[in-house]
Amino acid sequence: MTARALIILGIVLLAAGLAWPWLSRIGFGRLPGDIVIRRGNFSLYFPVTTSLIVSVVLSILWWLFRR
Repeated sequence: MTARALIILGIVLLAAGLAWPWLSRIGFGRLPGDIVIRRGNFSLYFPVTTSLIVSVVLSILWWLFRR
């Protein structure tokens, strides 16, 4: 990875972190297909659908920047 790609990745992660409260209000992060297991004092959250959507969006952005 080049330094430019790492900087862009950092900016994207920062923007996602800052936008997370707004995104969670519209349901992002609790989509159908996200796995939640709760047992007693233990809870496991695995965002399968959310991860796929983020991956597709980042892949499209990466493709657009590389053109």
